[in-house]
Amino acid sequence: MKETETGSSDLTPLLADADSLENQSPRGLASVSGAVFNICTTMVGAGIMSIPATVKVLGIIPGFAVMFMIAVLVDITVEFLLRYTQSGKSTTYAGLMAESFGSLGSLAVQICVMVTNLGCLIIYLIIIGDVLCGNESGGTLHLGVLQEWFGIQWWNSRAYVILFVVLFVMLPLVLLPHMNSLRHSSAISILLAVVFIAISLAMAIYAFWKGKTQNMRLLPDFANQVSIFDLFTTVPVLVTGFGFHVNIHPIRSELSRPSDMSYAVRISLAICIAIYFSIGFFGYMLFGESIMSDILVNFDQNSDSAIGQLVNNTVRLSYAMHLALVFPVINFSLRTNIDELLFAKKPVLAKDKSRFTILTCLLLALTYTIAIVIPNIWYFFQFLGSTTVVCLSFIFPGAIVLRDVHGISRRKDKVMAILVIIMAILTSMIAIATNLWTVG
Repeated sequence: MKETETGSSDLTPLLADADSLENQSPRGLASVSGAVFNICTTMVGAGIMSIPATVKVLGIIPGFAVMFMIAVLVDITVEFLLRYTQSGKSTTYAGLMAESFGSLGSLAVQICVMVTNLGCLIIYLIIIGDVLCGNESGGTLHLGVLQEWFGIQWWNSRAYVILFVVLFVMLPLVLLPHMNSLRHSSAISILLAVVFIAISLAMAIYAFWKGKTQNMRLLPDFANQVSIFDLFTTVPVLVTGFGFHVNIHPIRSELSRPSDMSYAVRISLAICIAIYFSIGFFGYMLFGESIMSDILVNFDQNSDSAIGQLVNNTVRLSYAMHLALVFPVINFSLRTNIDELLFAKKPVLAKDKSRFTILTCLLLALTYTIAIVIPNIWYFFQFLGSTTVVCLSFIFPGAIVLRDVHGISRRKDKVMAILVIIMAILTSMIAIATNLWTVG
C-alpha cells in the first residue's frame, strides 16, 4: 500500500490489525480481574520459594527496596511495549521486535521465550516429581509425599506420577485455546500462594509467642557473610519473579479495552510485591540465617513432630498444585512463539484445531520426556533462564525504544531505556561471574 501525503494510510494498517486481532481472540470476554490473575500467575512461579533467601542476603529494608525498584522498572518496560504495540501493526512480542530489528530481532525473542518458558515447564515437572515422589541428593534419599503415605510402590514412581499429572491436570488446561479461559485456574494458583503465606504467618506468630523467632537483619551483613557482589546474585531471582513480558500481548488481545492493560499490570505488580515481601519476611523470621535457597528444605527439616509433618505436607502439596496451575499459562506463550516461528504464513493457531492440538501435545510430550530423562537439567536452564529473562524484561524493550521506528519516543524514554539496559547488563554479568566464582 502506498503512503498518501495526508498520512491516511498510516491508519489503515492499525484498523486492519484491529480486525485481525478480533478474529484471533474472544475480544470483550476478558475482564481486568482475569488479566490480573493471569499476569500474577505468570510472575509467581517456582522462584517464589527462593525469595526468603534473597531477603536474607539483602536484609529486610534493601530487600523490599530492590523488589520495589524492579517492579517499577518492569512497569516502565511494559509501558514501552504497550506503547509501541499501539502504534505499530504487530500483536506479538516477536512481531514488535521484527518491526524494529527485522527477522533477527523476531528470532532473538522467540529463542529467548523458548529457552525461558521450556526451561520453566521442565523445572515445574521436576519439582512436582520431587514433591510427590522424592529425590536423591548427596547420597541421601528424600521421600516424596506419596511415598511417605503409601510406601515405595511402582505406581508412585516419578515417571508414572508425573505422567498422571500431565494427562489429567495439565493436558485439559493447555488445550484451552484462549488465555482468558485460564483465569479461574490462575486465580486458584494465586490463592495457593496466599495459603503458603497464611501458613508462614501462623507459624511466625506461634514462634513469636513462644519466643523462638530468629534474629533478622535490616541491612546486609558485610562484616561476616555477605560481599557486595553477593547482592547482585539476588537480582536475577527477583527479575525472574517479576518477568511476565512474554504474556503481555496474549492477555492484552483478549481485553475488551486494550488500554486497561496498564491498569491490570500495575495491580498485578502491587499484588506480587505484597506476596513476595510477605513470603520473604515471614520465611526469614521463621528460619533466620539457616534459611536455604529453597525454603521447602527448611520446612522438611522441621517436620519431626506430627504437626510439623502435616504443615510440611500441606506446604509441599499446595506448592506442587500451584506449579501445575502455572504450567498452562507459561505454556501458552511458548506454544504461540513456536507456532509463529514455524508456521508464520498459516492461519491463527487457535482457529486451526488440528495444528493447535498436535503442537500442544508435542510440546507437552517433549517437556515430560526431558523432565524424566534428564532430571538435573534444571541447573542448566536456571543459568540460561536468568539471562534470557533479563533480555525479555529489560534489554529488548529498551532496544525497541532506542530504535524508535515509529518516532514516538521522548528524550526521557530514551534516557530511561539506556539506564535500564546498562543496569540489566551489569547486574547480570556480575551475578553470573559471582555464581561461577562460587561454584569454582
